[in-house]
Amino acid sequence: MADGRITVRKAQASDVAVLKQVLQDTFEGTWLPHITHSSAQRYVETDIGGRYVEQNWPEFTVAEIDSEIAGLIHWRGDFIEAVHVSASHQGQGVGGRLLTHAERAIAAAGFSQVRLETDTFNERAQNVYKAVGYVEKDRYPDDEWDSGFTTVLFEKRLAAVPGEV
Repeated sequence: MADGRITVRKAQASDVAVLKQVLQDTFEGTWLPHITHSSAQRYVETDIGGRYVEQNWPEFTVAEIDSEIAGLIHWRGDFIEAVHVSASHQGQGVGGRLLTHAERAIAAAGFSQVRLETDTFNERAQNVYKAVGYVEKDRYPDDEWDSGFTTVLFEKRLAAVPGEV
């Protein structure tokens, strides 16, 4: 496991191209096999992932292994908007490290819980979240992909974390 080699830092403008590639990677490996053709076409034609990175990268935190961006996390308030790990770095502790970092920051901001979502088909993500203490709280129709998915809402209670974030 690479956990000891993982460095976590705020995203920089010079990271934008690589961050777009990480989202493209996870789109192709995680979402594309499950979404409808029309949803895939819309994602590509409107560059949903690229626009998301361009609009939000200043709020991203990235994980690096050997100076290479391995993943990213983005949260607002107590809600984790996105966690993406490049295919070549999955299974190396990157997602867990990013989640731990975000949870500490969220707790330090005074929140008592952290929430995030995934879809029912994304069992790998669900297993990661459950393994680090997230509990399923709700299920509802996914309105983002227009592919008939069900979204799963997870929550984790946080202890107050004094000190550095």
